[in-house]
Amino acid sequence: MRLTRFPTREKWAELLRRPEKDKNDLTGIVRGVMEDIRAKGDVAVREYEAKFDKVELQELEVSEAEFVEAEKQVDSELREAIMTAVHNITAFHAAQEVALPSVETMIGVRCWQKAVAIEKVGLYVPGGTAPLFSTVLMLAVPAKIAGCKEIVMCTPPMKDGKVNPVVAYAAKVAGVSKLFKIGGVQAIAAMAYGTESVPKVYKIFGPGNQYVTAAKQMASTDGVAIDMPAGPSEVEVIADETANPEFIAADMLSQAEHGVDSQAILITDSPEIAERTIEEVERQKTMLERIDLIDQSLSHSHVILVRDFEDVIDLTNEYAPEHLIIQTEQPRAIAEQIVNAGSVFIGHYTPESAGDYASGTNHTLPTSGYAHAYSGVNLDSFRKKMTLQEITEEGVRNIAKTVELMAHAESLTAHETAMRLRREAVEKKK
Repeated sequence: MRLTRFPTREKWAELLRRPEKDKNDLTGIVRGVMEDIRAKGDVAVREYEAKFDKVELQELEVSEAEFVEAEKQVDSELREAIMTAVHNITAFHAAQEVALPSVETMIGVRCWQKAVAIEKVGLYVPGGTAPLFSTVLMLAVPAKIAGCKEIVMCTPPMKDGKVNPVVAYAAKVAGVSKLFKIGGVQAIAAMAYGTESVPKVYKIFGPGNQYVTAAKQMASTDGVAIDMPAGPSEVEVIADETANPEFIAADMLSQAEHGVDSQAILITDSPEIAERTIEEVERQKTMLERIDLIDQSLSHSHVILVRDFEDVIDLTNEYAPEHLIIQTEQPRAIAEQIVNAGSVFIGHYTPESAGDYASGTNHTLPTSGYAHAYSGVNLDSFRKKMTLQEITEEGVRNIAKTVELMAHAESLTAHETAMRLRREAVEKKK
């Protein structure tokens, strides 16, 4: 992990660059898998599971017996922790229900909205180096609250051909309709196009590596919506001289352990905090299990020393981090100036790991700078908004001329006629 002192603004873009694979090579691999599964269905899914996940599968869907077996393998304390998380996630997302507007835009013309659940959604939960059962809760709980009729989930199988028991248990309690033992690109393709076993869905959610992100983006060109192009995890910490280097190091390492392409950045105006954090990262990482992954992640992570908090704010909004932790004397004042971030963690005692698991906010967030334009997953992610309008006879009298003039000006005479005929019908009733 490198310390960069007082970089000029011209160097910010290079300093904040995310780690990337060769996209040309990646795109070709992903397209081949997607096309095979679209053409061959379950057969291709099994072939790619054997190739990528090294598992020969007879059945792709998790059976009821497997769910029962999985629950028995989950420690009772962990089950209780999961239920606490479900409660908090439910409370936060259920509170996002809002009354939608109904407006009389002019006398006799009323317009309104209603929210309708997306009927079939697909959830992707990565396996890879860790069983991310928390992601199950973050996706399935709001989908259930939103009223989605069919919640399909895919996750990579373990070497024994079964789904991690905690992931299976979380899927069951969170309301997943069907759970499949499929990972990576093949999971996205199966949900996007449908196979003999896997239902085709209308929208796909979930994080993943760059291959999964590419697969989701390809699926979106074939008529399947996606939540966002979520890729490798990242965190930024803002710190001043009041921050605790132990806390900062732990927060940075918690992201570094996600994978080799994760990234952690500290931006501070304190030379002492910068240097002590680097020392603390080196000390703490030796006590962690995933040190090989961490070292690779830290190789493209940074500590950036700046002259003042104007640079801190500008750097942060340019980077647009997935997770932003603010460890300063006045963290809320800093948070008010942040416009580009997936989720913000305010104060010395608010670690990003709380949001990852159980505080209630969603941890499926925009990465790779997409926080410039995307929100994290929320209740509305699982719904679509329909507009409705109703015009009375009086409304026709009031709006008809406006519509006719505008349609005529655009040379859309059928549009003009549709309105004119109604106006004439109403005028005859006088």
